[in-house]
Amino acid sequence: MLSKKTKYAINALVYLAKNNTGKPIPVGQISADQNIPHKFLEAILLNLKNARILNSKKGKLGGYMLNKEPKEVDMAEIMRLFDGAVALLPCVTYRFYERCDECIDEETCGIREVFLDIRNETVERLKNATLSDIINREERLKK
Repeated sequence: MLSKKTKYAINALVYLAKNNTGKPIPVGQISADQNIPHKFLEAILLNLKNARILNSKKGKLGGYMLNKEPKEVDMAEIMRLFDGAVALLPCVTYRFYERCDECIDEETCGIREVFLDIRNETVERLKNATLSDIINREERLKK
C-alpha cells in the first residue's frame, strides 16, 4: 500500500504538472487546493527538490515547479523516494537487498523466484506510469 507521503507527493506532482505555467506555485496554494497539510507538504516538496524532480524559488513570488517534463516522472522513482523498496521481500529488492533470515538456499528458493517475477513486472509497470499518464487518464475518465 502507498504511504500517505507517497500519495501526497503524487497528488502534488500531478497538480504542478497540470498547472505548469513556467511560474512557481506557492506551497500554501498547493496545500489548500490538494488538501495536504502544509508542514507535511513542505517536507515532501523538499525531498522532491533534493531528488531534482522539482525546482524552487524563494521569496514573495516563490514556490515550486516541475524540473522535468511530466512524461519523465515515473511512479517507480516516486515510490522508491518515499517508501523505499518496491519489492515485497527483501531478497528480491534492487537497491535495498537483504537476505531473508529463514532462507536456506536463495538459488533454489521457489518463493524468491515467484516474488522476483512479481517485483520485475511491478517495477516495469511503475516505470511506464508517468505523471502524463495520470493526467491523460483523468481527462479520459471525465468524458
